[in-house]
Amino acid sequence: MQNYDMEKVLPHSHPMIFIDDILDYSLEERSVSTIVKIYEDKIFFDKSLNGIPPIVGIEYMAQTLGCYSYFRNGMKPPKIGFLLGTRLYKNHLPLFENGKTYKVSAKELFSDNELVSFECLIYNGDEVGAEAVINAYLPADDLNFTGMINE
Repeated sequence: MQNYDMEKVLPHSHPMIFIDDILDYSLEERSVSTIVKIYEDKIFFDKSLNGIPPIVGIEYMAQTLGCYSYFRNGMKPPKIGFLLGTRLYKNHLPLFENGKTYKVSAKELFSDNELVSFECLIYNGDEVGAEAVINAYLPADDLNFTGMINE
């Protein structure tokens, strides 16, 4: 683990950065692994549950993809990507528990340089706690929304 400055890796700022650090990445294997630590100061923490609802796992996966994009883009300042959707989000956890650390892994399945599909897993220890295929769009160039509207 390298203790990355996640504000340089992801196009977010705190408290919307959910990833705590990057464990490893491989452009050759088209994969990345991150960690998420659950504690009371995290956004979406529900004190009545003593944790974070499991649906937030989709955002853990999406931000892990953002980490992969950062390395794929030569570690340049992050660009905004768009989560297009997910297929078969299967969650095996009642919640992300306070005090636990989860590993999130993503492996690129398909890419045409702008549209990308990843297999994502969230590990609760050695067991898979959640899994999904995430589809995302990362524009090759910055979008000019004004130009798109006028066309």
